Formats: sequence, structure tokens, C-alpha cells
Amino acid sequence: MIAVVPSWNSPPLDLTLDLGEIHVWRVSLTQTESCLQSLEETLSTDERTKAEGFHFPKGRSQFIVSRGVLRAILSRYLNINPHILRFYYNPYGKPSIIAAQGGNTLRFNLSHSRGIALIAITKNRDIGVDIEGINTNFPCLEIAEKFFSPLEHSVLRSLPEHLQPRAFFTCWTRKEAYIKAVGKGLSIPLNQFDVTLAPGEPAALLNVEDNPEEASRWSLMELIPSSDMVAAVAVAGDCWKLHCWEWTGEF
Repeated sequence: MIAVVPSWNSPPLDLTLDLGEIHVWRVSLTQTESCLQSLEETLSTDERTKAEGFHFPKGRSQFIVSRGVLRAILSRYLNINPHILRFYYNPYGKPSIIAAQGGNTLRFNLSHSRGIALIAITKNRDIGVDIEGINTNFPCLEIAEKFFSPLEHSVLRSLPEHLQPRAFFTCWTRKEAYIKAVGKGLSIPLNQFDVTLAPGEPAALLNVEDNPEEASRWSLMELIPSSDMVAAVAVAGDCWKLHCWEWTGEF
């Protein structure tokens, strides 16, 4: 699939999510104090405890916004109050809505970097999202040699030096989106599967070691959330239609 430079639109009042659609929300994690307070009021006891555990105020506020906005958005699809949403976590820490509130149907994933969060939502299939800021001073080849597959490291090394940082983080987001969609996180070694990363190359899961049919089960899509950031969405099956929404602070 090709990279998408989305138009982040305000969502319609009659927000619906059809089968085959993916909705991705972009959220600024910098909000007013009044908004922060309103979001915090919707959090569960364990979420508030976790928020208080952050040493720096910025980390605390960004956690409150990301979890509070997640609740606000999910509640619109489910037509329930955000504060009564209940999550359960699989053995690898991936959250889902409890089945009684629609968790068997509505699936979601969240990622944030540099003050921006992305929330990806779909129905009846697993989904993962990752967003990263591009760091041009990052030791890309050194880290890729340790964590990427031999194919990915070879492709990265073959690129002109000025293209390597974007390609590295493009690869990283695609790999992270996939392991988050599977729901097993870093228990899946990053060097045991291949994704595309070269500039202009469609996002794709190419191969999974010891599981030749796995790659055909997944679709990858690259998103460009801003000029200095990259992101990717992984979803089971085909991606038929994508909508990109901007959270406007409304509850």
C-alpha cells in the first residue's frame, strides 16, 4: 500500500464505523488545564494511580490526555459514558474493551510521540499503530544491525546516508504496528520478520520466519502525520477505506 498524507478532518456528528473501515485519530497531547481536568475525571482508579506515578508534570499530563481522549473517542462509537468504559489487558499488556461493552467488535490501538497521539480503530479484526519522530542524529545502522532483520539492515545500508534516518523510522513504525496488532509486543523478536522500508516502496509485511502464510494475513499502511514524523497502521485482512480525524477537544 502507498503512503498516505492524510487530511485530518473534524469528525461528523453522526460518527459511524462500518466493517472494512479504519479510523485514525490524531490528538494533540498539549491541552488546556480545564480540558485536562475534564479528561482526568473520566479515568479509572488505576489510570489515575498510574498518572500520579509520573515524575515530571509533562509525562503526567500527556498520559491523562492520551487515556482520557481514548475514552472520549471510544465512547462516541459505543454510545456510553467514557468514565464507565472498562478495559482488560492481555498477558502482553495490550488493552481491549471488555466484551460486555463491545470489546468483541470494536478494536483499537494507541501510540504517541513528540506530543502527538494516534488512535486507530476498526471492527472485528486486530489492529496496531505506531508513530515516531524522525531523529536525524540517531545511530540508525548500529541499531538496525542489532534489531532489524538481515534483509532490512541490508536495504537500509544501501540507501544514501541522508535517506537512512527516515527509512529507519519508517521500518521501525511498520514493525511496531505489526507486533502491536498481533498483541504480543516485543516478545516477537524484531529480526524474525521483514517489512519494506525503502523510499517510495509500498508498506508491506514481506515475510515472517517459520510462518510463510502469516504475511498474507496482514495489511500495512504508512501515514505521514507531519513533516518530521512517520507512522504506520497494521490490520488483519484488507484495508478497504481509511478516515483520518482530528480530535477537537469535544466530549
